[in-house]
Amino acid sequence: MINGKRIVVVMPAYNAEKTLEQTYREIPLDIVDVVILVDDHSRDNTSELAHSLGIAHVIRHDANRGYGGNQKTCYAKALEIGADIVIMVHPDYQYTPTLIPSMAWMIANDVYPVVLASRILGNGALKGGMPLYKYIANRGLTFFQNVFVSQKLSEYHTGYRAFSRQVFERINLEANSDDFVFDNQMLSQIIMADFPIGEVTCPSKYFDDASSINFRRSSIYGIGVIATSLQHRLHKWGVIKNARYSK
Repeated sequence: MINGKRIVVVMPAYNAEKTLEQTYREIPLDIVDVVILVDDHSRDNTSELAHSLGIAHVIRHDANRGYGGNQKTCYAKALEIGADIVIMVHPDYQYTPTLIPSMAWMIANDVYPVVLASRILGNGALKGGMPLYKYIANRGLTFFQNVFVSQKLSEYHTGYRAFSRQVFERINLEANSDDFVFDNQMLSQIIMADFPIGEVTCPSKYFDDASSINFRRSSIYGIGVIATSLQHRLHKWGVIKNARYSK
């Protein structure tokens, strides 16, 4: 705990057997109260390894529900067990869990209700191995989103995020996609609900065993991001109301 706030780390996992232990070992369990891993019907031994590591809550989907569907299960379980602060850490070791104390502190001390770990702040994205086409797409989509949702974030596409419980009580996660665009739809909801968002610098790590979507899936994701931003603006203007923004 920090300031009496119960901290829960959620790990949406898919075929993470090779990197899970390395990621889990870096989680600061002196302040993290509970770790939850949701295995989205992996083809490897992710669930078995999670149990052997002593992770408190291991949930395995009977069928693959997608990245967004996985997160819905993660967050529902975190809230069920009384989380005050929920931090999502991917078990593929692309993001270092050593930033958890900083992110949790900001929320526990009422600095921000939402904190994103940005790979773009600083100059580490390309040095850390981010493919050039992904870097260019990241920057282009982020510029587009900042314009259309009236924000000034350095990155919308990080998978390393921390939230206060109050955020989940105000937004409708079930209205979001079960695919990768879930992340952007959730941020759109958070911005629409007027929650301020903080960012911390996060080093990038790209390597063979880290999870990554291919160019086709990246393109589909990019189209979804643009659609989400347009829907956000049209709803804000009152032109086309979207149920995603009602709880």
